[in-house]
Parts: sequence; structure tokens; C-alpha cells
Amino acid sequence: MESKTDEQRKRLEELGNELTKIQFDFKIKNNSSEKYWVKRIEEFDKYHKKAIEYFSQAYSMMSDVDKEQAGMFLLRISKLKQLGVKLSENMERIRQNPSIMNVKDKQQSKWSLEQKELLMNVNEECLSHEKKMNLFFREFCDKNIK
Repeated sequence: MESKTDEQRKRLEELGNELTKIQFDFKIKNNSSEKYWVKRIEEFDKYHKKAIEYFSQAYSMMSDVDKEQAGMFLLRISKLKQLGVKLSENMERIRQNPSIMNVKDKQQSKWSLEQKELLMNVNEECLSHEKKMNLFFREFCDKNIK
């Protein structure tokens, strides 16, 4: 009979494998095709949903061991959700105005340049935050879950 921790670990591994298969690439391409951005938004939303599910499972494991650390991790999940919404909204703005990503357009408006910069910044922030969450969870496991 499997223990609760073994079941959680197994579920976390399954989610991790699913997340690996999705493999969202955070690298932003200067693509001014609306179809590209529609697909990009769909891919990110699918990836982000699975990432939240993965980190929620990690939280569940953590909460059985250390409520305080789990609480801090839950705050990180909340921030990741917020960053995901922000990134999706920024990509949607690009989808609606794909010329923002046209590097050949030397006369882009200030707004277009700001939107592109905002997309790049939020994208980097989202990726960085996710990496930090993975590191935090890995360190937690090394110390608390053998």
C-alpha cells in the first residue's frame, strides 16, 4: 500500500513529465504574424495551466512537511499566476497589433516599442520566477523529503 507521500511524489512526477512534453520556449521571436501569436498564446496558456498544476502538487507535498515553507511557496504560486495572466495579456496585445514585432519597421510608435519591451520584461520575469520556484522546491525536497 502506497503512502500519501508516495502518491504525491508519483503525481508530481507525472505532472513533471507532462510539463516536459509541452516544452514551452520562452524565447521571443520577432514575428509579425497574427497566426504565430494566436498559437503562441495557446501554447503558453496550456503550459502555464500545467505548471500551476505541477506547483500546486508540490505545495501539497510541502504542506504535509512544513506549513510555513508551504505557505511561502503558495505565495510564489500566486505570483506565478499573476505573471502568467500579465504575459497572456501582453501577448494578446501583440496578437491584435502584430506589427509591433516587425523589426524592419523603423517608424514604430512609442506605444509599439513600449509594448514590445513590456512583453520582453514580463516574459523574462515569468521565466525567472518559475526557475526560482523550481530551485526553492528542489532545495526543500533535499532538506525535508528523502
